[in-house]
Amino acid sequence: MQKKYLLKLSFLFFLFFISFGAFAQKSVYAGIEIGSKGIKISVIEVNNIKKGDYDILGYWTENVGIAKGISIDGNLAQEDINNAGAVVFENLSKIKKQYNVPDEFIYIVASSGVALAHNTQALSDKIKTLTNKELDFISVEAEGKMLLKGSIPSTDYQDAIVLDIGGGNTKGGYVDMVNDKFEFFPLKLDFGTITLTEAINKTIVIPREINDMRVYKEKSFEYAPLLRDKIKEMLRTKPQLVEKKKIYLSGGAIWAFTTLYYNEINEDHFIPLKMEDVIDYDAVLKNNFIKYENLAKTSKEVDKVINTYSQKHLISANNILIACLESIPNLKSKKIYFAKEGQIAWLVSYVVDRSKKIKNNF
Repeated sequence: MQKKYLLKLSFLFFLFFISFGAFAQKSVYAGIEIGSKGIKISVIEVNNIKKGDYDILGYWTENVGIAKGISIDGNLAQEDINNAGAVVFENLSKIKKQYNVPDEFIYIVASSGVALAHNTQALSDKIKTLTNKELDFISVEAEGKMLLKGSIPSTDYQDAIVLDIGGGNTKGGYVDMVNDKFEFFPLKLDFGTITLTEAINKTIVIPREINDMRVYKEKSFEYAPLLRDKIKEMLRTKPQLVEKKKIYLSGGAIWAFTTLYYNEINEDHFIPLKMEDVIDYDAVLKNNFIKYENLAKTSKEVDKVINTYSQKHLISANNILIACLESIPNLKSKKIYFAKEGQIAWLVSYVVDRSKKIKNNF
């Protein structure tokens, strides 16, 4: 009798541990973001998303540009749509096979820069046909909020500005208390790395000069006052910016700068930046670019940047960065950081927003 009891008790403990193990199992989520310059794939393992406790299991980028047609006629080119669809399908399969992520935990989104196109439905239809999943287009405002919520410490929400220089646009924002509640104030600039480059290219009217870097640098310099005016307009209606003491930057432009200029492995999530370094880097981009081309022969990370961005794109990206920083009041009194995990901020925010157990602050 006692033996039967012990066997039964052991079986109950066995069931308990199986059930507990299933309940306590960590959740893995993945996201595919179709951006202006490329398609980014993120995979995270969530321990406690409310506390920001998660691990990045994988992150990679496919250099498949989709937004170059927007600056030409306002549309995504059909060839680019087809290429993007094929890359999304391929990586969706890879995520399921390599990371065992359930289909319902995989999200596919298009950035606000891609959302500017007139024919976004064509891209949605392509993704739906290939993956049987809906494509969610993120607005500039939503993208800025996701960036803030997913990439910087919550303790800095009230004391920070967030800016992301993307391929199609620049976005971000900050948080303030209004009537005892957090309120998000978005920042938006219709210039990004790709769109600014295309706008400058349009000012080169002689066909044989389109690939002449000397001409491009001249036209870029001439275009600078218009860029600065657009940025000042973006910041003009946001007087609270003066009070913010920290600036968190993300996006390909900042990744390129930190990789090329510092050329060192830094495991920190937030890398301190200096304005004088950004200016020195700008001089190398425009006057000694061969330095980085040579560096790419021995550095895989530098090579990745050079293969992702042309010299024109890097110049445009840094023009936006410098103009943004110079337009922020009392810059010398502020701390500037590169938020390395900004590239997965939207996915972290997606997981938070889709958790019914978590109440959003704003």
